[in-house]
Parts: sequence; structure tokens; C-alpha cells
Amino acid sequence: MTRETTTRASIAALVYMMINAVLFGVGIVAVLAVPALSAKAAVLIPIVVVASIVVAAPAAWIIAPRLRARYWRERKANTSIPVGARPF
Repeated sequence: MTRETTTRASIAALVYMMINAVLFGVGIVAVLAVPALSAKAAVLIPIVVVASIVVAAPAAWIIAPRLRARYWRERKANTSIPVGARPF
């Protein structure tokens, strides 16, 4: 494993926990706030748990390089458009 991949994996592991918590929170609030979904909460809550665990992993891997200052410095140096003006 290269040093860059190791750093990315470390950052992704930390970010994974936060993304998982946010996705779970959004999903559980949606299930419990909507009366039609609340009636099927016994089935939907485990689905929300599994979905948040699965979706958080690739999301963390995609977000991790953007949290490195070096990445943004290199990107800004290689373009004439300001970093904030471009989408990810």
C-alpha cells in the first residue's frame, strides 16, 4: 500500500463513522416522522441501519481526498478558476 493510499484509508475510516451517523440519523428521522413509514418501522429500521453502513463506505472513500490540504493546493495551482467556483 502506498503512503497516499494509507493516508486516504485513515481519513476515510474517520470520516466513515461521521457519515454513517448522519445517514442513519436522516433515515431514522424519515422513518419515524412519516406516519405511513412509522407503521412499518419494525421492518424499515433494520433496512436503514444496513443501508447507512453500506452507503457510508464509498461516500467516505470519495470524500477523504478532499480533506487533504495538499489536494486543494494542487487543484488550485492547476486551474485558473477558483476552487470554490467548481463543483467537486
